[in-house]
Amino acid sequence: MSDNLEKILVRYYSDVLEEIVVETLWSEIINSKEGLYKIDSIPFYGPDFSSGDIVFAEYDEDEECITYRKVVEHSGNSTIQIIVLDENIDVMELRKEFENLGCESEGMGNNYFVMEVPFNISYSIILKKLSELTDDEKIGFAEPNISQKHSSEK
Repeated sequence: MSDNLEKILVRYYSDVLEEIVVETLWSEIINSKEGLYKIDSIPFYGPDFSSGDIVFAEYDEDEECITYRKVVEHSGNSTIQIIVLDENIDVMELRKEFENLGCESEGMGNNYFVMEVPFNISYSIILKKLSELTDDEKIGFAEPNISQKHSSEK
């Protein structure tokens, strides 16, 4: 692991789980003295930021670790949550399809994954694929953090 990476704790309300969750995310240290970190992981349950965003985080006595406080600069990346409803779908194959469209993902369990839509990728293409799969009742998806650019492409 690089010396330039730090885990930061994020505590937030998740609409997916309908409860407060705690997640630790890898982040690149931009300036530790100023508390600036660039998120290097895809958040699983829907905080108000995406990977690539620069956030302010500081040591929290109660949490006993570096803890997220606010977004300083948005990257323009978006986060999509996907739950696979059709048990006949190979989740790894589906993730590979989106990867071929330029979207990295991280999985949890056998039927849930989160996906990053990078700023430079056209969201309309991704949304078309997501909508087709949803219309066929193969997946359900949520858009917990959509960048302004991607929102305008809907």
